[in-house]
Amino acid sequence: MIVGAALAYRDDVFHVAAAACALLSAVFIQIGTNFFNDYADHKKGADTDERLGPLRATQAGLVDPAAMKAAAGFAFAVAVLFGGYLMWRGGLPIVIIGVLSVTAGYLYSATRFALAYTGLADLFVLIFFGPVAVGGTYYVQALTVTPEVIVAGLAPGLLSMAILLVNNIRDVNQDRAAHKRTLVVRFGRRFGILLYVACVTLATFVPLVLHIRYSGTLAALAAMLILPLSIPLIRRLSTTLDGALLNNTLAATARLLLLYSVVFAIGWNLGA
Repeated sequence: MIVGAALAYRDDVFHVAAAACALLSAVFIQIGTNFFNDYADHKKGADTDERLGPLRATQAGLVDPAAMKAAAGFAFAVAVLFGGYLMWRGGLPIVIIGVLSVTAGYLYSATRFALAYTGLADLFVLIFFGPVAVGGTYYVQALTVTPEVIVAGLAPGLLSMAILLVNNIRDVNQDRAAHKRTLVVRFGRRFGILLYVACVTLATFVPLVLHIRYSGTLAALAAMLILPLSIPLIRRLSTTLDGALLNNTLAATARLLLLYSVVFAIGWNLGA
């Protein structure tokens, strides 16, 4: 959302109401997806007492499964409510994005072919947290989209995928026991770490591609500084199996995404 709004601002098409509704709709889609994942993983037995990740409310008995499922539905409904204005303003393209986003959120954990259980989640996170989120945010403001917007969206998509990879590297043994066939389960922990390195590295070079190919600002290259900041995270990911340390790595990767987005947004709107 930050990256999409920054691109729109520099192009003099920033629209406050559209940007705000895009943010709120995206947040509630994310909440709904996490609530439903909390519910579905509990029902499928993926969350057990051996879980290494942050507390899951349903598995811990803090929230009744039916209540969690209802809360997920409510969050998706609120997302559609805010998305209604966007669909009115943006027309069919936003209707399609909205329907696909909510559907992907539901299918992330639902059905026997759930994205999280087949290894497809990484691809969908890359697409929906990257070009779709950035491009959609830009489109509802400008009512058009440009190639550089889609390219710019790859960086947050790749960093979001890196967050998911930390989660799956941490949970590889529990996921394997629950028949949750993530990419890390399918191809191994080392593959997951190498893919994490690739995601972070490729994301940091997006501003350089934008500068060379689309005359992006030099100041936006400052976002590339997240690459050296990722080195301790890569080292920790490669050397520890400790759940608490990996949870810290998960949070730190999320902070890298936020830092990248803020620095890129500021840099994109500075200088020439």
